[in-house]
Amino acid sequence: MSAYELRTYVAVSDIREAVAFYEGRLGLRALRSGPSAHIADGSRVYESGGGPALNVYQSATAGETSATLATWYVDDIDRIVDELTSSGVEFVRYDQFEHDAKGISPRAGGGRIAWFQDPDGNTFALESDV
Repeated sequence: MSAYELRTYVAVSDIREAVAFYEGRLGLRALRSGPSAHIADGSRVYESGGGPALNVYQSATAGETSATLATWYVDDIDRIVDELTSSGVEFVRYDQFEHDAKGISPRAGGGRIAWFQDPDGNTFALESDV
C-alpha cells in the first residue's frame, strides 16, 4: 500500500459553510468539486503539498469524532498560526497540555503542535519540528 496515494476524507454538515472555511480561512485551493451522495456539488478535493490530499464531503456523520483527522507539517508554525488566526481560525486549547499565548504546545518527542477545528468540530493540527 505504500506505493499508492492516500487521501484524508472529512465529513461536513454544510458544504457551503465548509467551502467558506477551507478556502476562505485556510486558503486551500480546490482542485475539483463533485457530488456527494444525493448532493450535486457536495464535495471538494483540496490541494496540499502540490497534490490532492483532502476530500471534504457533505454527510450526516459530520463532526462525530474528537480525534485529530489530519495534520499539516509546517516549517514555521508561529507564522502559520498567526496567518490563520488573522483569517479567523481559532486554536483549541486542551486542559492536559501547556499552551503558549498563540495556542501552540510542546510536542511529545520534541517540536510543537497546535490544533484547530472546522465549523463541524472536525479537529486538525499543525506540527513543526522546531
